[in-house]
Amino acid sequence: MTEQFIRDNASADVRQLALQRPPEGVDLRWALQQIEGRQTAKRKLPFWAAADGIWFPPRINLEQCSSEATASYKRALAARLLASSRNTSFVDLTSGFGVDFSTMAPLFDKATFVECDEELCRLARHNMPLLGLERAEIRNMLAEDYLAEEWRADIIMIDPARRDTAGRKTVLVEDCKPDVCALQEQLRSHALHTIIKLSPMLDITAALRRMSGVSEVHVIGSDGECKELLLVLQSLTDKRSPAISDIPIFCSTDSASFSFTLAEEAAAPLPLAEGLGTYIYEPAAAVLKAGAYRTLCKLFPELTKLAPTTHLYTSDVLLPDFPGRTWRLMDSSTFAKADLRRLLFNIKAAELSARGFPVSVAALRRQLHLREGGTAHFIATTLADSSRHLLKVELMSSR
Repeated sequence: MTEQFIRDNASADVRQLALQRPPEGVDLRWALQQIEGRQTAKRKLPFWAAADGIWFPPRINLEQCSSEATASYKRALAARLLASSRNTSFVDLTSGFGVDFSTMAPLFDKATFVECDEELCRLARHNMPLLGLERAEIRNMLAEDYLAEEWRADIIMIDPARRDTAGRKTVLVEDCKPDVCALQEQLRSHALHTIIKLSPMLDITAALRRMSGVSEVHVIGSDGECKELLLVLQSLTDKRSPAISDIPIFCSTDSASFSFTLAEEAAAPLPLAEGLGTYIYEPAAAVLKAGAYRTLCKLFPELTKLAPTTHLYTSDVLLPDFPGRTWRLMDSSTFAKADLRRLLFNIKAAELSARGFPVSVAALRRQLHLREGGTAHFIATTLADSSRHLLKVELMSSR
């Protein structure tokens, strides 16, 4: 009865279903969880949504799991780290719902799913065979307890929880659960490579100071957002120890993938704009998180930066592959009253943002007498000569 109810209501509004009396014999809690899970998976995990018979976890586990796109990125990373290795093994110490595990496991001869939540392990025992992973080993235990056992792997994956006991987000490496700072030597002694997924809000340089043996940093972006931050740790037996400034940082967005080091970023020239060009560019969140401010100008020689601390760029040539938002500059003004009156003539409502500008958007709206809404978009910013300008722009693309 319950399975038929799930099929019959696959596209129904879960909130409305929850208010109705279910037919006799229907486990409503389970049915609502499965209906909502499959609806979420169609957007976030289409491969899972298409697989017949998959059981889905509660909403919070689906919200916290990787998307198929970011899981595929980690699979490609693992494949590169493995190179031509044989008889390979993989351990995911915090498998959760199992999206990263199921995506990466087919690369290996042996794969172990470790998860402290008993219910998620029950779902995994049901789901993994349906995803072609009949031989996956499922272990219901803490990551710390599994690390205490004797074993070796080619690659370890660990995604520590980034919320405290009150449910608040944490951003420091040492505040994650399990504490990867405390476990780093154990991780490095058990595997050739350890991939650690951390909060996109984390300060990269601070994390590199707290962790030893980091060989790579990966900043993954999609849909204009910074989705994931990954650190790759090398084995304790690998004596190479690059300085923090020499660790490669890989940045990936919907439109560009590139790598650089902090040393290269610091040494790169920073051409400043002498004026405003035809196009205005705002880097994607992943690019800003990676700190590739100068590197962008190296990748796109036509770019100039509006000011050292204003993360907007300009050019007279359209750069279709720019990783971020591209605006066409329609008009601009200084903050002189007459100039503003000309630019804002007959405009009572508009979208407004501020970049490298000392006044908040709320205060700026009051100063300019602009309501929210409308079709026009303005950006308040500061140029290299410290002059303040209001730019009227039209969005061309967001990548």
